[in-house]
Amino acid sequence: MLQTASILFLITALGGLTMAVIRFSTKRNPPAWLAMLHGLLAASGLTLVVYALWTQPVPPMVLIALVLFLLAAGGGAILSLAFKWRQRLLPAWLVVVHALVAATALVLLLFAVFVSG
Repeated sequence: MLQTASILFLITALGGLTMAVIRFSTKRNPPAWLAMLHGLLAASGLTLVVYALWTQPVPPMVLIALVLFLLAAGGGAILSLAFKWRQRLLPAWLVVVHALVAATALVLLLFAVFVSG
């Protein structure tokens, strides 16, 4: 289950990188469909991680990754609802913070699942 979540988060990260490139290279927001797909994949990965935490023993690092993913999701919701929805340019600092928190969570999850697990 955590391996599937890891794959979903890796795909999500690729979408996030694509959106960051669009935002920083064109000075425009990425397309709505890409942002929605990004959020859907992230939510799917989060659901699997939460389910795994409740149903099986997992390394403690998975809980830390979950908390960071939830913080990143909050940042993503702010990016979407406070900026993209209102057709305002996404603030660069928030895009970077969102990406760094999510990337840290992903590294912790990958380490917990594939290295220490």
